[in-house]
Amino acid sequence: MAAPNPLSVAVYDREGKESGQVALPEAVFNAPVNEAVLHQAVLRQQANDRQGTHSTKTRGEVSGGGKKPWKQKGTGRARQGSTRAPQWRHGGVVFGPHPRSYEQKMPRKQRRLALRAALSVKSQDGAVRVVEEIALDTPKTRVLADLFDQLGAGGRVLFVIPEHDLMLEKSTRNLAGIKTILGTNLNPSDVLTADTVIFTRAALTQVEEWLT
Repeated sequence: MAAPNPLSVAVYDREGKESGQVALPEAVFNAPVNEAVLHQAVLRQQANDRQGTHSTKTRGEVSGGGKKPWKQKGTGRARQGSTRAPQWRHGGVVFGPHPRSYEQKMPRKQRRLALRAALSVKSQDGAVRVVEEIALDTPKTRVLADLFDQLGAGGRVLFVIPEHDLMLEKSTRNLAGIKTILGTNLNPSDVLTADTVIFTRAALTQVEEWLT
């Protein structure tokens, strides 16, 4: 008798009952964990999420200050040329932030290596679940809430679906801590942040094809 696949996990139906088993691809869920690449990928995503719209005004951009506040000599005070110099209240800002892009580049192979590492970490922690396809005619938040409770998913759940499904997405929208994401948008940061990553069968196949 063949030994059971150590990466085999249970598949659950929409009621949270076990309906079968599925083997997680080892190339994706049991890959070597390159911590340096994983760290770089997470930092890259956080940097790329920044809008970079912060801005301050220099002394040449603030209003006022056109007149010299007092004459150069003879007052006993330090010479001043403008009330909008940085040392003055309402003056300009020295070396302040200005709009810029924080975008970081990373080769596609490294991005996929980092994602495989993140999924492997979750797999080793026993934090990967697989569910059958869920077809809803109308948004039903209670169905998804009960399912996640049955799976013991925890407070932060990453729900991975293969394509946009308005009924599913509306059903999870009001659930605190639940993030629904397409398999093609899966990323290391969201995977590592979640307590549990839940795939539909189709999404699991999609991710396997994408990362192998």
